[in-house]
Amino acid sequence: MTSGSFHIRPARTADVTQIVEMTQPLVERRALVPKETVSYYESIQEFLVAEVEGTGEMAGFGALHVMWEDLAEVRTLASHDDWRGRGVGSALLRRLVERARALGVQRVFCLTFEVEFFTRHGFEVMEDQSAVDPEVYAELLRSPDEGVAEFLDLARVKPNTLGNTRMILHL
Repeated sequence: MTSGSFHIRPARTADVTQIVEMTQPLVERRALVPKETVSYYESIQEFLVAEVEGTGEMAGFGALHVMWEDLAEVRTLASHDDWRGRGVGSALLRRLVERARALGVQRVFCLTFEVEFFTRHGFEVMEDQSAVDPEVYAELLRSPDEGVAEFLDLARVKPNTLGNTRMILHL
C-alpha cells in the first residue's frame, strides 16, 4: 500500500467499511473514540478521504463537524500505519481547515493525543476550556452528539476519551 501518491476527495458511503476497519486498531490503542458504523454513514458528508492513486485503497480520512456559527471540530483524523509520516494527515487537515473557512467558521478545535502534529499546523492548547458563551453552552447541552459532550466535558462521555488535549485554531 505504501507506493505511489494520493489525492484527497469527499468520502462516499462505499468508504465506510474501510474507515471502520482502519479505525479499529486506533480505537484499541485509545487514539480514537469508538463509534457505531451507523454514525459514519450519518456523517459521511463531513468526511474527506486520502485515496492512493490507481488503487482505490484508503491512506487516511478525516471529518469536519460544525458545532455552532463560528465553531467546528476536526474529528476522526487518521492515516493508515503504512502512510504515517508521508503527509496524508497534513493534507487532510489542510483541506478540512479550508472547508471550515469556506463555511465561515472562525475557530476549529480538536480533541487529540497528537498534540505535536496539531501544533505544527497552528493549533494551540486551549487554556480557557470554556470556549463558548454561556448561551451557546446551554444550546449545545441539548445535542446528543458525543463529540459535543466531550468538548463540553460532560459526564456522559465514554471513559476512554478522557485525558486527551483540547486544541484550537483561530482562522
